[in-house]
Amino acid sequence: MKRFYRQASVTGEGPFCIALDGRAVRTPARALLELPSRALAAAVAGEWQGQGETIDPRTMPLTGTANAAIDRVAPDPTGFARRLAAYAESELIAYRADGPASLLAAQAEAWDPWVEWLSRRYDVGLTITSGVMHVAQPPATLARIQAAFAAFTPFQLAPLDAIVSITGSAVLGLAVAAGELESDAAYDIAHVDARWQEIHWGRDALAAKAESARRADLAGAVTFLRLLAG
Repeated sequence: MKRFYRQASVTGEGPFCIALDGRAVRTPARALLELPSRALAAAVAGEWQGQGETIDPRTMPLTGTANAAIDRVAPDPTGFARRLAAYAESELIAYRADGPASLLAAQAEAWDPWVEWLSRRYDVGLTITSGVMHVAQPPATLARIQAAFAAFTPFQLAPLDAIVSITGSAVLGLAVAAGELESDAAYDIAHVDARWQEIHWGRDALAAKAESARRADLAGAVTFLRLLAG
């Protein structure tokens, strides 16, 4: 749509709202766009202020994630948390290749520290396997990961949706939420197989373009999480 306002601003003392020429912004479902941190609200207002003559939602990732937190996650945070925790049932870092040795070494270097981190932080372990055949994870591990996701607020779960789905890992998602990983490192750890293939077989231009988009989506989600704490 055409830009219809001159000034975007933050109002309120918590929760914080976004106003366009003094009028409160609403989500697509017509709820007030209320944000829990001033830093996040300022960044969202900055997205609105930075629009040109035409409003382009594709250039407003923080606004989109906030809308999702309010409209999609808040009505059923328990179900949303359960869906993200379910990634642990086929946890990326638990599935190792059958070979060759160089790929196994790359996976171990990238993933073993996060298997150990899970053990230290949550006192549970992963069953590590080779190949693609499904292996059940310990019930205690799945329950602990489920409890960890259930403790997040809708505003944390919304960006975690992108983080967990892009990395394919509940464990890496928890590590990002804990501040132990930033976006580029999380992406590289999750895609160590693809990086190994590029080293040995070269990089496809279309794949590189798709990766750039996924990295940007992951970076936006991590930025959203960090601004929540600001």
